[in-house]
Amino acid sequence: MLFLVRLGTKSKHDFIQQLNQKNEEVQKLFLSKITDLTKMINVKVMMGDSTVTEQKTFDPKQVTDYFQKINNNLEDWSFQDVSITNNEDIRRIFTKFEIMEGNYLLSGHISIQFHVLLYYKPDQRVLDCQKELSEIVDLTKNSEQQISDNSDQFILNKLKEMGYKDFDHQKLFEIFYENDEFREKVYAEIEKDADVDFQELSEKKTKLFNELDSLLIETYQITSILIDDPRLIGGEEGCLCTVDLEFVRNKNREGLFDPRKIPDSVKENISKRLEQLGKIINL
Repeated sequence: MLFLVRLGTKSKHDFIQQLNQKNEEVQKLFLSKITDLTKMINVKVMMGDSTVTEQKTFDPKQVTDYFQKINNNLEDWSFQDVSITNNEDIRRIFTKFEIMEGNYLLSGHISIQFHVLLYYKPDQRVLDCQKELSEIVDLTKNSEQQISDNSDQFILNKLKEMGYKDFDHQKLFEIFYENDEFREKVYAEIEKDADVDFQELSEKKTKLFNELDSLLIETYQITSILIDDPRLIGGEEGCLCTVDLEFVRNKNREGLFDPRKIPDSVKENISKRLEQLGKIINL
C-alpha cells in the first residue's frame, strides 16, 4: 500500500505511527519554545493623533537566533539559511533542513508568522514635524487656490508680460494643450511671482516626511499556536513545524511509497534522526 508521508497524517502502518508519535513530541517542544520566545512585553508608542499609549510586542530576533542555533546543531543535515519575508504587514521567519537515510529523505520546515504594526516613537519631534507639515499644507493650499481661482486671467496677464498679446481663452487652451514646454515655462513664471516658494516648500515637506518615517517603530503580534501550510499561506499568525518523509529514485523525490519496503536499518536511522531533531529543538 502506498502512502503520502507527511508526519502527523493518520496511518495504519506501525512504523509511520511510531514516527507520528515522535513528530508530535517534536511539535510540542517547538511550540513550547516559540511560546517562550514570543512572550509579549509592553512598550510605549505614539498614535497618529499624538496619543501616547502602551502596545504589546515581542522581539523577533530571539526567534531568528533560535532558528540559527538549531541549524548550527544539525550535524550531517543540509539546511537553508534562516530567512525573513516581508509582505505588507505580515512577516515570516523560517528555515528548512533535510538529511538522507538510504534512499529516503527526511526533511523539516519550521517557521513563525506574525503581523507588524507601525507606531511613532513617543518623541516631541513627531509633534513638531506634524505641525510643520500642517503649516506647509495650509500655506501651499491657500496659494494654489488663489492661483486656481484666477487661473485663466492670471495666465493671460503673465503671457502679456512675456510679450504674447491678443490671446483669448480658446487660443490659450490650444497652445497650452499642444506645447508642454511652453506651458511649463508659463507656470514656472507664475510660481516665481507667487507669495510662496513651492519648490522650497516641496523639498522641506519631503524632508519632514522622511524624518517622520525615521521616527516610526514596529511592534509585532503573534498567536502562539501551531498552524499548517494552508493557514500559513492564508496569512494567519502562528508557528509551523512539519516533517516529511520521501522516497528518492534517480534524484527524484516521490511522496508516495510503501513504508513496508523501508529496510529495518534505515527505519532505525530515521527514527534516531527524528529523536535527534527533538533534542536540538529543545536546546
